[in-house]
Amino acid sequence: MRHRFHAICPYFAMFPEEFVRKQLFWTEPGDLIFDPFCGRGTTIFESLLNYRKAAGCDTNPVAVCVSNAKSDPPTRAEALSRIEWLESNITKVDDSEMDDEFLRACYHPRTLEQVLHLRRSLRWRERRDDCFLAAMALGALHGESHRSQRYFSNRMPRTISTKPAYSIQWWQRNGYVAPERDVFKILREMLDYRMASPAPPIRGNVIEADARKASMVFPHLRGQVKLVICSPPYVDTTNYLEDQWLRLWFLGGPPETPKGRKTDDRHRNLSDYWTFLTEAWAGLRDLLAEDARLIIRIGGRKLDRTSSQMALERSLDVGLSACVKLLESRESRIRGSQSRAFRPGSEGCQVEFDYHFALS
Repeated sequence: MRHRFHAICPYFAMFPEEFVRKQLFWTEPGDLIFDPFCGRGTTIFESLLNYRKAAGCDTNPVAVCVSNAKSDPPTRAEALSRIEWLESNITKVDDSEMDDEFLRACYHPRTLEQVLHLRRSLRWRERRDDCFLAAMALGALHGESHRSQRYFSNRMPRTISTKPAYSIQWWQRNGYVAPERDVFKILREMLDYRMASPAPPIRGNVIEADARKASMVFPHLRGQVKLVICSPPYVDTTNYLEDQWLRLWFLGGPPETPKGRKTDDRHRNLSDYWTFLTEAWAGLRDLLAEDARLIIRIGGRKLDRTSSQMALERSLDVGLSACVKLLESRESRIRGSQSRAFRPGSEGCQVEFDYHFALS
């Protein structure tokens, strides 16, 4: 049976756990696996389930919260006790927070009070029970509420957050009204469902950090990483700050989509993209064991197999200051692209490429 922690929160462009499981063939129990672009933590969590040590980093707080929730979870009793405390200690919400036009259209007033209380109270960076509750809340924060009772919001996609102005206009045009949902009841139900699967036998470690600084933030892991399994942000495919803005708000960010910020999660220029990856491999270099392997999945509308292979190999050679040997490459077509699912007419990313390298 699929482990129930895997889908604790939907996330755009995520690894299938089967893909990670197959790559673990190249390691032994006790070996260290690392993912410098960990996303929702599939590499790390699947490695832990298979008795490998695992660590990783990501710059997105949503990714860090979800990954840590799965790789270092509380007990069911700890999480349930925290839910009960949060529910019994709910406090009055500031009227200015309730006046936000988007939030009032997105959530029923009583539901919004509970969501704002959780946002204010959960210390997800400090407490593993709060981290787990926050990850579950992120998974329920928005979604197809007309199809499932477990979503807090008015109708929205479950994987990305549509922008405020567009959402409000769409809800008004279609006459959609936010349902009243009991956040604490939903969290209890979700906790029972998730905790039906056992916690991983060992614990992992995820840090909010740029991949280019991985060796600096994981100094205790230098020379120990046997296998890297990662998927860097695809070229010109998604902007995680924009697409995850509502979840980022829940974790303490601003109540609006970021504007005018250039980030490394969406490169449109290929030259800049390969420079970014070269710097990322350099940041990873000191963590690698002498016989390390790297499994890298990349994609993007501007990439083809031949040129991407050459550019990726060059970025690894330069970034790692060592020659790498290509052991295998594969190309696969993406079916049911998430971008097409809620951006009708979008071409999205059609293919992705898997490369297996070894240090030589």
